[in-house]
Amino acid sequence: MAATAILLRHGRRAHAHGAPLSRVLSTTAGDTQPDVLSVSDATRRIRREHDPDRAVSILQAIDSASISAASTRHALSLAARRLSRSRRFADADALLSSHLPASTTEPHLAAILCSYASANLPEKALDAFRSTAPSLPTPISPLPFNALLSAFLRCRRHARVPVLFSELSKEFSITPNATSYGILVKAYCMTRDDVKAKQALDQMREQGISPTTSIYTTLIDSMYKQKKTEEAEHLWREMVEGGCKPDVATYNVKAMKYGLHGKPEEVLEVMREMEAAGVKPDTITYNFLMTSYCRNGKLEDAKVLYHSLAEKGCSANAATYKHMLAALCAHGDFDAGLGIAKESLKRHKVPDFKTMKGLVQGLAKGGRVAEAKKIIVEVKQRFPENLLSGWKKLEKELGLETLDSDSRDTQSKGTSGETVAESKSVAADA
Repeated sequence: MAATAILLRHGRRAHAHGAPLSRVLSTTAGDTQPDVLSVSDATRRIRREHDPDRAVSILQAIDSASISAASTRHALSLAARRLSRSRRFADADALLSSHLPASTTEPHLAAILCSYASANLPEKALDAFRSTAPSLPTPISPLPFNALLSAFLRCRRHARVPVLFSELSKEFSITPNATSYGILVKAYCMTRDDVKAKQALDQMREQGISPTTSIYTTLIDSMYKQKKTEEAEHLWREMVEGGCKPDVATYNVKAMKYGLHGKPEEVLEVMREMEAAGVKPDTITYNFLMTSYCRNGKLEDAKVLYHSLAEKGCSANAATYKHMLAALCAHGDFDAGLGIAKESLKRHKVPDFKTMKGLVQGLAKGGRVAEAKKIIVEVKQRFPENLLSGWKKLEKELGLETLDSDSRDTQSKGTSGETVAESKSVAADA
């Protein structure tokens, strides 16, 4: 068993008796840790490291002089996520708890609560909030309150958000701000409770808080997804008349409607509307245009757009690779698909298994066995053993067995990538 795994388990017991897990790790890990790292270097390494023990070891190697809640939040969140994805929830909790002293500040508490969300441990975040909030100077600002609500939202515990919004604001005498209400509206929209979402707007106004562009965008997005176009357009007019200027996210919601269900010309019209308002289209906007091209049989136009992203000041994200690769494979264009896949691997934004499976199957059935094997080898090097069952089954089905578990361990296990599951689909990105 890896030294860090042992330390985590012993550290959890030590933490229960008052010894911080971070101290247990730092004083016992010895030569298993990498050299002292800056926060940025550690974050970059953890992002590409899917082995949870190694991820924690990298986290513990951060130069103590550079540690702060804000600077280490991303690295801590990534390490905790690696543990939780390996079903080591107790270790993830112990790791996060070790970074939360009994006496803390609001920014530090908020950062830890966000990390609990990354580990999919919202109830543990609530425990941390309840145990720590009483020690904060009063009155408590909405900052940690919002971080906690966001944790439940991110973990898809949407129904819990309104309850916590009401209970905790009263219990700790917290005055919700516009961000708090934005989270509340989002929770109602996710449960398709349009009535309460709009009531939250009225509640805001009663408290003297004006609805923001972001809140209107959430509502408009929900209406479009429910195909309530007239209500969406009404909210758009209300937003503008209320002095809220649509931003790129707002326009992307409209672009999504046409990108997923309309024609490219309609997406282009939204883009012209954006530019007339001084709003520059971004990668997400272009993703919807590419999606519309593909859905309407204009694959060559989608490919041209994909290759011109850099000229437009944008770069492909995980959703770009996923949807372009899926479309290319669906149309039998495995040459272009292979190019997309290689680029996604190079940039550590690997599409999900189903999408990559379509490419590998197409290559293998077309007699391009060596290329199919190479894709499988590269993908398998980027993920831990417990996430590879689907690939192993596919290898067996196609007769493409490549590496056994022993030889795989000798590969560059330290390099890994972000998946579409960690980002979002093209619709969710908006």
